[in-house]
This record gives sequence, C-alpha cells and structure tokens, in this order.
Amino acid sequence: MTAWYVEHGPEGDVVVSSRIRLARNVKETPFPVHMSREQGEQIIEKAKQVLLGSGNGAAHVFDYFSMNELNAVDKQVLVEKHLISPEMLQDVHSRGVLLSKDECVSVMLNEEDHLRIQCIFSGMKLDEAWDLANKIDNLIEQEVEYAYSENYGYLTCCPTNAGTGLRASVMIHLPALTITRYINSLLNAVGKLGIAVRGLYGEGTEARGHFFQISNQVTMGMSEEDTLENLKGIVRQIIEQERLARRKLFHENRERLEDRLYRSYGIFSNARIMSSQEFMKLLSDVRLGINLEIIKGISLKKMNELMIATQPANIIKRFDGNLSAEQRDMKRAEMIRNTMDH
Repeated sequence: MTAWYVEHGPEGDVVVSSRIRLARNVKETPFPVHMSREQGEQIIEKAKQVLLGSGNGAAHVFDYFSMNELNAVDKQVLVEKHLISPEMLQDVHSRGVLLSKDECVSVMLNEEDHLRIQCIFSGMKLDEAWDLANKIDNLIEQEVEYAYSENYGYLTCCPTNAGTGLRASVMIHLPALTITRYINSLLNAVGKLGIAVRGLYGEGTEARGHFFQISNQVTMGMSEEDTLENLKGIVRQIIEQERLARRKLFHENRERLEDRLYRSYGIFSNARIMSSQEFMKLLSDVRLGINLEIIKGISLKKMNELMIATQPANIIKRFDGNLSAEQRDMKRAEMIRNTMDH
C-alpha cells in the first residue's frame, strides 16, 4: 500500500480521497485542554506502547514523531499531506503522531482528544478506510480503557463528536458544478441532510480549486455503518451530478470549454512563476480537461502527486532550503513543467 496522494483510486475522476477519523479519550483522564504535561506524556507513552510494542505485529508499521521535536517545515508538510490537522501545529505540550510508514494511517495524540485515529486512501474507499481504522481502534482498546457512556457513547472534548466519534469524509473535485453555478444549491441541499461541506483542509478553510471536503455531521444516534451508508449514498449522487454537469458543458459549450481548458493547460505547462492559489485554479481546469479527454497524455495520478508536492512546505523540504515566497513560486512552476514533460 502506498500514500494516498501517489495513487488514483476508484471514482478518481471526482473523488480524490476518502478518510475515516475516530475520536477517542482515555477513561478518567482530563481532555487535552485541561490535562497536565505529565498526563499528556502518559497518553503518548501508552499509545506508543500499544502500537510500537513487539507483541501485536504493528511495531514495524508505525513511527512516532513528537510535535515538539519536529521543525516548523516538517510539521507543515504533515498538514499539507492531510496526515495531521492544522490544530496540531499549535504550541501545546505533549503532542505527537504515530504515522504508518505508507502514510495511510496517522494517530494524532493529544490534539482536541487524546487519540484521533485517521485512515486516508485515494479515491472512493470509505469502506476500506473504516475497516482499517476499526482494526486499529480495536487493537488500542485491548490495552486502553476508553471514556464511554451507555447513554452517550464515546465521550469527546467537543460534544458534536460524541457517540460514535466517527468523522467520515471525502475530498471531492466539483469544477463543472461550480462553472455551471449549481454548486451552491447542491451544497445547501446536502447540508440539510446532516452533511458538512468544508474547504481543502477541513473546518475553517476555503475550497480552493473547486475541491471540497464532504463529511457527516451526526455522530450520535446512528451506527458507524449507517453513517457510512448515508454518506456514500449522498456522495454517489454528487458524483453523478458532477459527471452530468461535465457532459452538459462538453456538449453545449464545447468550443468555449476547450478554449478555457487549453489556455489553463498552456499556462500550467509553461509558466515560470506560479503561486499556490494560481496552481489550484489551473490544476482544477487541467484535471477537468483530463477527465473529459480534451487534454491527453497526462494522468490524474500525476495531478494528485503535484497537488501535494507543490505545497509550500513540501517545496522547501524537497529543495532543502530557506526559500522566499517568490523562489517557492519559481520552484513550483519548474516542478510542474518537469512533470508535464514526462
């Protein structure tokens, strides 16, 4: 298994990735916002003991990273890869992450909750992500007694996560629905069905390049299986609506659409300086062109790789330097050109 961002998964023309996140807390221990440094270290040591211990076969799968010991660039790289939340960057004692070597699994320690188990795959793979997250959850629960109530389910720092503690989400690319101006009515409709729509990096972030995060809002009163089935049903409808909008655009405004996509492709492939914001806008058009077979010879897999590799911290990490914003923009353009030439 390889990292989600170097793959092209099922329904990958619309769905970029699928993610499962489980929020868990240790019984009779204050939530991270109220606990002491010593209590936070105890949570970390217990999680490391379970997943890095030699008894369960998981020791060779995970590495541990202390947030206090990572530099700012390395921490931001993890955010850009969607392996940790932006909240993990806050300067709070006793935070760390257990990360699988294939970067499909991350266990955030002492974020908002004691443990946040996350599995992320390319394409529409919610069932596979849930299966893996559930196995890791069960493995931890063999050694750790969770805070749990017969009435309220798993107890969490934020009441909106109590119950199953499950957040299932897909990163979805909706350029045609945006271009045809159906996007607002669609997103308003799904919002009434208990579905949250957020930006590229989750709550409080913007939807750059027509990429959205679609996730369940309800975590209490529904089983994990029902939550997943509800989300999958809604996502399938969104996928069909997006594909329908793409076909409509292609058949009704082909010349105008081709002109837009080829112009974007030309700039994307030849620019010498490109900002992150411009990259996401052009990437959206190029992906749409690839999916409609207007732009040929370039794979969506390469586009997924570029979406992560050209983020600011990933560029700094790749070129091992203290680059200015303009130097990053130049390196980004160079990376895109090199990718499009091969």
